[in-house]
Amino acid sequence: MKSLYYDAIVIGAGAAGMAAALQLNKEGFKTAIVDREEHTGGILMQCIHTGFGITEFREELTGPEYAERFIKQLMESDIDIFLNTTIRAFNRGEQKNGAPIKELTGISAKGVIRFYAKSIILAMGCRERNRGNLRIPGSRPAGVFTAGLAQRLVNIEGYIPGREVVIIGSGDIGLIMARRMSWVGCRVLAVVEIMQKASGLTRNVVQCLNDNNIPLLLSTHVTKILGNDRVEGVEIMHMEKKSVINCDTVLLSVGLIPENELSKEAGLQLDKTTGGPLVDEHLMTEMQGVFACGNVLYVHDLVDAVTEEARKAGSFASAWIKNNF
Repeated sequence: MKSLYYDAIVIGAGAAGMAAALQLNKEGFKTAIVDREEHTGGILMQCIHTGFGITEFREELTGPEYAERFIKQLMESDIDIFLNTTIRAFNRGEQKNGAPIKELTGISAKGVIRFYAKSIILAMGCRERNRGNLRIPGSRPAGVFTAGLAQRLVNIEGYIPGREVVIIGSGDIGLIMARRMSWVGCRVLAVVEIMQKASGLTRNVVQCLNDNNIPLLLSTHVTKILGNDRVEGVEIMHMEKKSVINCDTVLLSVGLIPENELSKEAGLQLDKTTGGPLVDEHLMTEMQGVFACGNVLYVHDLVDAVTEEARKAGSFASAWIKNNF
């Protein structure tokens, strides 16, 4: 087992993690980033549409282009990057000068790594709600995906998950994937939304649905997914009237929630409203020296806001280390 010591460790190599680590490095602290994925950049790498960087860079970029700006800085820094490494345990660790040294256990293909750090920044991002969260009746046929998984399959893996598509929920990822699926030759039969208006940005409704003649069915509830081996359709209800849309694929775009399994493992108290850790005005959790930022704290609308908040978290962590060690 290898033991490694750092001033700060950032968990997550997406937009928040990269910005926080770069800020810590800028302020002179020995820093590491740990991520379970095989690449830095996080979810940005599969978001090939534009709309990123308008605040941060004053230009409109795709997700990979936005991420590359920060990846380049990481590569030019002396920040240690651990990919394909999952943090499985999080302990307060030993005391040094009255302050606790945090102890993390990472699992990678090369074995177990024991990390020690004065400060930790949680930047694990968020995850999608799935069918289990919605409890939609029906069997469990093939062809049901979250919109984000479909986005990864199409944009990174080059795999088209189906041909006749219904999207449940009108979140931004779902709207963007409605357009993307249409562009790769699929028929997007409808975006079904239980509320009276779309939950995604108006620009995405216009550019993704209206411009591609994709129907948005508001105040409409999916009451059942049909099919056994493969999806055959969805049963919907509108104004107490039931009907069926025949399809072979269902994409779920029903919201995002902070990825906080590790926060729970560490015993951190979570905010019942946001689902993220409770933090003070310095983005520090109830555990001294442990900070949280980005979508792990609450789901942000824009990646530019995530970056700005993560820099603040990096500065707050830097100040805490200076004052306590």
